[in-house]
Amino acid sequence: MRFSCNFLLLCAGYYEYAEGYMPGWPGMDRFAGRIVHPQKWPEDLRYAGKRVVVIGSGATAVTLVPAMAETAAHVVMLQRSPTYIVARPSEEAMAKRLQRWLPARLTRAIVRWKNIFLQMYLYRLSRRKPAAVKAQILKLAQAAIGPGFDAKHFSPRYNPWDQRMCLVPDGDLFAVLRNGKASVVTGEIETLTETGLRLASGEELEADIIVTATGLKMRLMGGIAIEVDGAPVDVANTTTYKSAMFSDVPNLASVFGYTNASWTLKSDLIADYVCRLLNHMDRRGYTVCTPRRGDAPITEDPTLPLASGYIQRAKGLLPKQGARTPWRMNQNYALDVLALRFGAIDDGALEFKGRYPASRAA
Repeated sequence: MRFSCNFLLLCAGYYEYAEGYMPGWPGMDRFAGRIVHPQKWPEDLRYAGKRVVVIGSGATAVTLVPAMAETAAHVVMLQRSPTYIVARPSEEAMAKRLQRWLPARLTRAIVRWKNIFLQMYLYRLSRRKPAAVKAQILKLAQAAIGPGFDAKHFSPRYNPWDQRMCLVPDGDLFAVLRNGKASVVTGEIETLTETGLRLASGEELEADIIVTATGLKMRLMGGIAIEVDGAPVDVANTTTYKSAMFSDVPNLASVFGYTNASWTLKSDLIADYVCRLLNHMDRRGYTVCTPRRGDAPITEDPTLPLASGYIQRAKGLLPKQGARTPWRMNQNYALDVLALRFGAIDDGALEFKGRYPASRAA
């Protein structure tokens, strides 16, 4: 099947959805139980009353552990290294208070911007004072679980926001750790056994089910092959333009969200920008727009400022970024609002070509 269009907007994210990342371990064929990857969760999986080991400590793991602990005999979150985990309420207390006095629409706007600025502040604080932020995160985790739990399991080797943080709604993960329905083990897997796993330390974990929450693979733009005038384009050799387009690739934009905030914040801004761009082209009768880098300097900084494994594995897939706007990928909502929602469309970096016939332009 073939589709044609004048402008292509891709909203495929940056993950490979067909399969997740699976590092593999010795002895997997010996394990008598069931091994499941969350990316292909089987509908017939029954874990009530079972001993479950969830391998991983990212967003998938911290979501699965409290959910499975409700009915499982016991759930172990086995992590190679800890992750920063922060509890947040699932309902906004401020929203409940403001709703008594303000219209719902205004209340939502206030709460939304409060959360945006809070996230921006905490991210900047984490970069400026990582030791202080780390100490506070560990203090909150220790208070949530109780003094009997070893905080080393939530003390990563890296600084806050070198990798993504995990948010747990209403502290549900901490609750199941506190009441004993789940536990955390930190260590390297040596091999799987008939009845579970053996760690490099010699510790053995028994399991009926092993869930490999080991992450995902990156796949930009749904894995489509891009050509310009018959010549293939390697996205890794392009430079990102306003986080939405790619140097020397005409009439193509791709939605790419934040790594330090909600993905949808950037998605909305890119959608607004593309609409502004298309309207600009229609008003002036242009049919082609192409970002041209010219002699703009390119930085060696990574496009995504995270040390996470899935990003490191995909370094060769990611586009480059410039040393300054519009070629730099911001991780700052306020700057992106100015650039994408209010910035000039014809900024000197976009090359416009072609015009409709005079009658159509009119």
